[in-house]
Amino acid sequence: MKVLVTGASGQLGMDAVSVLQHKGHNVMGCNRKQLDITNLEQCQHVVGEFAPNVIIHCAAYTAVDAAESDVDGAYLVNATGSRNMAVAAEAVGAKLIYISTDYVFDGQGEHPYYEYDNTDPQGIYGKSKRAGEILTQTLSSRYFIVRTSWVYGLHGNNFVKTMLKLGQEKPELKVVHDQKGSPTYTVDLAEFLSELMLTEKYGIYHASNSGACTWYEFTQEIFAQAKQILDAPIQASLEPCTTADFPRPAPRPANSVMEHMSIRTNGFQDIRHWREGLSAFLQELKQSSLV
Repeated sequence: MKVLVTGASGQLGMDAVSVLQHKGHNVMGCNRKQLDITNLEQCQHVVGEFAPNVIIHCAAYTAVDAAESDVDGAYLVNATGSRNMAVAAEAVGAKLIYISTDYVFDGQGEHPYYEYDNTDPQGIYGKSKRAGEILTQTLSSRYFIVRTSWVYGLHGNNFVKTMLKLGQEKPELKVVHDQKGSPTYTVDLAEFLSELMLTEKYGIYHASNSGACTWYEFTQEIFAQAKQILDAPIQASLEPCTTADFPRPAPRPANSVMEHMSIRTNGFQDIRHWREGLSAFLQELKQSSLV
């Protein structure tokens, strides 16, 4: 299939391009310079020229705290940019996969969120991503909305890499223990997207690695596995703390665990447990030159 990937220089975009190429698809990966998603005419031209069967729309404004003071910037990319991709996709009859986020929920629920639960984003990032969802649903007749969470991978900065670095530099680390969610390894998510795009099972999907943990529990596992897989000289002692101990401009969801009901009811195999995903990532990190 012909697949166009936006945000192809980001950590999910890079792995999506790699996974799809490995599976033999004709992939056009576009970074910000090659495709400015905020420019409708450029979106229409690039998509029209390539005429993809599928567009995987990874490009996004993801600076959660910066979005609180850059409202127009966040909406320009996440809402207007997604509108532009939906219009361009529809013009060539392409399926559109819009990558969304756990931040579309308020994070105050006691149970995991289902795909069709009411959304209630609390910050500008979540609100702008929800606006992108609405525009995708309104303007595309063949859409998949894929919400994910706590994403990390080989390319770009992320929580796992930061903790690996700090664990070797700091004597003590305080990590939040009152926010619960599901870490997601970009390669696992890209594999799911590559399977999803071959179908016509349109709708909203929650796609993260299975299982859930707090950031503190995630860090404990990162350190334990890093010592074993990377032989990393982790020296930091870990202490749990609260969200209130680290005030940030944007609110963080206390519970962003998401049910994978659409994966189950549409006959897909669920994504492996987050601990297995983490092991695979650390193995990939070990084989790369980035350790």
